[in-house]
Order: sequence, then structure tokens, then C-alpha cells
Amino acid sequence: MMTLKQIYNLAMEMGIAADLRGRKSVEKHLKRAKERYEKLSKEEKAEFDLEKLKNPYADTRVLFGDENKKIKRIMAGIDADAGELMIAKHLSENGKEIDLYLSHHPTGKALAALDEVMHLQAEVLANYGVPINIAESLLSVRMGEVARGVSSENHNKDVMAAKNLGIALMCVHTPADNLVASYLDKIIKKEKPEFVSDLVSLLKKIPEYAASGKESAGVKIFSGDKERHCGEIALTEITGGTSGNAKIYERLANVGIGTIVGMHMSETHKKEAEASHLNVVIAGHISSDSLGMNLFLDELEKRGIEIIPASGLIRVKRKKS
Repeated sequence: MMTLKQIYNLAMEMGIAADLRGRKSVEKHLKRAKERYEKLSKEEKAEFDLEKLKNPYADTRVLFGDENKKIKRIMAGIDADAGELMIAKHLSENGKEIDLYLSHHPTGKALAALDEVMHLQAEVLANYGVPINIAESLLSVRMGEVARGVSSENHNKDVMAAKNLGIALMCVHTPADNLVASYLDKIIKKEKPEFVSDLVSLLKKIPEYAASGKESAGVKIFSGDKERHCGEIALTEITGGTSGNAKIYERLANVGIGTIVGMHMSETHKKEAEASHLNVVIAGHISSDSLGMNLFLDELEKRGIEIIPASGLIRVKRKKS
């Protein structure tokens, strides 16, 4: 059994451990955040979200609930909405008490701050050889687009539904996506797929992607051809909030990247990748989200918490280590 606060802290720790930037880089980011905070005026400090001084992932939050509450059973899904929360309430009223609804995708203040985690992408791109100044410049444009895009959302409707129903609510976004990126990075480096077809076959062996394939939502080649060489494979489309700037593909090609693995890709991004002669393999959105959540949920199960899958989560349990 764990408290809600302990679950939140575990998400932070696992997210940092799996971060492609490395722990030192994440800690440096938090240190700089504290230094910026100290320079704020009294009025600015009053409005500042202090959680950002210890949480490097603004899209992951406890949105409602007593942090000291003991958690025995969790309903975990890809999204949280009133319908999913009503199901949790129904189960609770019929002998299967749900102590927490755990969503992957952010809502509430975590959605409003989605753009703030995107800076992660710049450092990941730099690790692949893209000059950091170029990565940051292109990414800042996209971050502005995302910030303006989510500004019109009704951020708190799901949080209010949770409050009205008395269901604790938390979301784990970038930490779970980090777990996916780290998991795939290790497999790809170990297996070293030579051709795009080899990469596709490798991904299809992962249970979440195999299950998604049976639902006609499996691994797909968006750009390039299965007979082409992979070259260097980059995981630039897996974590970091949401899709980055489509203009980055030319830069990736220039530094020797041959293939990109992603969760999803827009038509605009696809065309830019094709123009830069990049292979693009899309593993799948919900299947990738499920993989990241499963890696986290397995750790919760080890600590005695029961998991009830919901909202499209493809629940796969891995062997205990």
C-alpha cells in the first residue's frame, strides 16, 4: 500500500531515472528554476507554482485528493473525463472501491502547462548532434503554438468532475513517456536493426504494439520504405509533451540521422520528414502510452496496489525483476 504522495514521488523518480537527458541535466534544470524563482518580485512569487521547484514535469500532477490517503486500488487509463470518473464511482458504490483515477494524458493545470515540458526535446535533439541553439530556436516557436493552442481548453472540467464525485485524480504524462523512450532506446541499441523492416519487426514483438496491431492500429511506416537502411535511429518523437517543430527534420538529416521512431505524426510533419529523406516509423500513440503507463503500473503492483485498466489502456504486466 502507498499514499497518493508516494505514488506521485515514485512517478517523479522513475521519470527522472528514464529521462534521455540524464539525471544531472534534469537536476540542473531544477536548480535554474529555483534561481529564477529567487529573482522574482513578491507579487510574482505569490503567483508562482512552487511545485515546479521540485517537479521537472509540469504535465504530471496530483489534481485532486488527499496526498496522505492510502491507495489500495487504482483505475488507470489513457485519459480522464467525466465518463471514466463515473465508471470509477459506479465501481466504488458496488463493492470495488476505487481510491484513485490515474490518467496518462494531462488535464487541469497539467494540461495548461503542457508547453513547459517541451524544452526537454531541445536537449534530446542536441544529444543527437543538432546544435542546441538551433534546437531551442525552432522549439520555442512550437512551444508558443502549443501554449496558445491549449489556452482555449476547458482545463478544469475533468478535475471538477473528480471533485464532485469524490474521486482522487492524478496524471502521469512525461515520466511515463520517458519510460517508453528509455525502454525503446535500450532495445534498439541492443538489437541494432539494419533495415526499416527489421525495426518494424522489432517493435511488433513488444506486446502493446502487437496488441494494437490486431486492432488495426499497429506499427506503420510513415516515410521511407521497409527495404531502406535505418542508419542512425533517433527517438525524438516519443517524449517531451507533444510534437515539436516540423522544421527540425532537415537538421536531423544533416547530422546523420536516418530514421525517426515516434508515437504519432501530423501530415505537415510527415511531409517535412519526407523532404529530408528520413525514414519515419510510427509505433502507435495509445500503444506507446500504454507501454509507458504499464512500466509505471508494474511498480505500483509490486507495492501491493491493484490496477483496473480503463480508457483504452492496453494493460500488459511484465515479469517481476
